[in-house]
Amino acid sequence: MLPAITIFGHDIGSYSICAAIGIFMAALYEYFSLRGRKDLDDVQLINTAAVAGMGAFIGAHLLFAVTKLQTLFSAIVNYRQTFSSLISFLQTFIDIFGGMVFYGGLIGGFITGIYYLTHLKHIHPDPILYADAYAPAIPLFHVFGRIGCFLSGCCYGMECKWGFMYHNAPSPEANDVTRLPIQLIEATGNLIIFFILHRLSKKPLKKGILFASYILMYSVMRFTLEFFRGDTVRGFLIGLSTSQWISIILFTIAAVSFIRINRNIKESAE
Repeated sequence: MLPAITIFGHDIGSYSICAAIGIFMAALYEYFSLRGRKDLDDVQLINTAAVAGMGAFIGAHLLFAVTKLQTLFSAIVNYRQTFSSLISFLQTFIDIFGGMVFYGGLIGGFITGIYYLTHLKHIHPDPILYADAYAPAIPLFHVFGRIGCFLSGCCYGMECKWGFMYHNAPSPEANDVTRLPIQLIEATGNLIIFFILHRLSKKPLKKGILFASYILMYSVMRFTLEFFRGDTVRGFLIGLSTSQWISIILFTIAAVSFIRINRNIKESAE
């Protein structure tokens, strides 16, 4: 649709611009919604976000590589051709690790954020409390990320009688076919999730409920929308995509956590 935008004579990827806007909007929301919270340390909010951001970047690329295991295996088997020159090596590396998967970023960011907070022994922060604090900002960022996907022509939808047609998308099979704008549909879904979490964040919820609610809502939405994707690069296993399997796992973990938290509330009330 619009894979790059020219700024001062330089082409900048539309996804990069949208991601930057998403980060800014998420940070702005966190600033106004969390200021004055005495149970959270302002410095650690920034530090944790930075550490989690790096973990998210690495995790997103690593999970993309998991979906390209066949290519990775082929590169190892044919290592002589793969490492015959620097150019061939870089081309193979970009092919395997060049893309990103949102779930990889979410999991990577969560793990690195939790690891960082649990090692701050001098202030003893509560990692789950911080996870709740960041929960609404994640779908807000994701709104702009999916808009970037739409503009770039990645993560495209299935063929459809109505929709949009790409002519210069990075994947040749995406071009010259009317496709469902699944990226914009997911962006809308993320926006709805953001508003729900924002409203819930104003209520006196038990610790862990807000983040678990995000995982529950997004995993259901992602599992459903995957059926309407048109790209096959994300990997499949027994008829379901990689993200659908992850959705099932995360939904189960979040549902169990949600039930346990609510059960503890009832037991303490009794």
